[in-house]
Amino acid sequence: MKVTILGSGGQIGAYLSEYLTKKGHDVTGVDVVDGPHNDLRVTPNTYVESKIENADFVFFLAFDVGGSRYLKKYQHTFDFVNNNTRVMANTFRLLKRYNKRFVFASSQMSNMSYSPYGVMKRVGELHTTALKGLTVKFWNVYGIEKDMEKAHVITDFIRRGFEEGEFEMLTDGTEQRQFLYAEDCCEALETVMDCYSDFKPTDPLHITSFNATTINQIAAIIQGQFNIIGKYDAKIKPGIAKDSVQMDKRNEADTYITGWWTPKTTIDTGIAKVFEEMKKDYGY
Repeated sequence: MKVTILGSGGQIGAYLSEYLTKKGHDVTGVDVVDGPHNDLRVTPNTYVESKIENADFVFFLAFDVGGSRYLKKYQHTFDFVNNNTRVMANTFRLLKRYNKRFVFASSQMSNMSYSPYGVMKRVGELHTTALKGLTVKFWNVYGIEKDMEKAHVITDFIRRGFEEGEFEMLTDGTEQRQFLYAEDCCEALETVMDCYSDFKPTDPLHITSFNATTINQIAAIIQGQFNIIGKYDAKIKPGIAKDSVQMDKRNEADTYITGWWTPKTTIDTGIAKVFEEMKKDYGY
């Protein structure tokens, strides 16, 4: 199958490109990091248009997004809102023009009206439903990341442990999150693609581990990985603030997708895999 991945240079996109290629699919990646001709904000863009037109299936993963530190700093800015508005307007227009089967990557935060990121994702969901595409909601997917300025919590903690000797938290670490290893996420996305006709645009396709872990527990697991390599000086530095997003009662995962797919990787195993790769960058 000819698959186009919009946002192929991002964390999930990079994993998915490799995963689907190994499965024998003809994968085309589109990401602004590969040059201005890949910029979804620009219209008209004949290069991007051709990649969507010629695809049998499209994964719409592209978004200006990052981890909590990135969102805290940028999600209230004009550039953040403008970038994502243009990406969505141009992409959905092309998906409509060529009547493509596609999946839009949303977030567990799409019902959080106080979050600009969540609101933007909700807008994307409405476009997707109108075009009869499918929406998936990601919950804290983790894995190797190329752009550490946008790093999510697990890779951010590992990097800080190596570079600064401690991993400073934005919160007190008591909030619980559902983390999902990127390779499990790829299996879920492949399942949605393969079983596309089984689903309706309004189906709640939440892609998560369905297991909650506190940030304090995440920090302890990562500290354990540092201890294994003999680096005992990596310290945990909790913050003071509470995380209102993770404690929001509207933020509950729907298990509907488990009729087709279930995650396999435990949080300990997944973190160990990420740590094993990242430590090479620091000579271990």
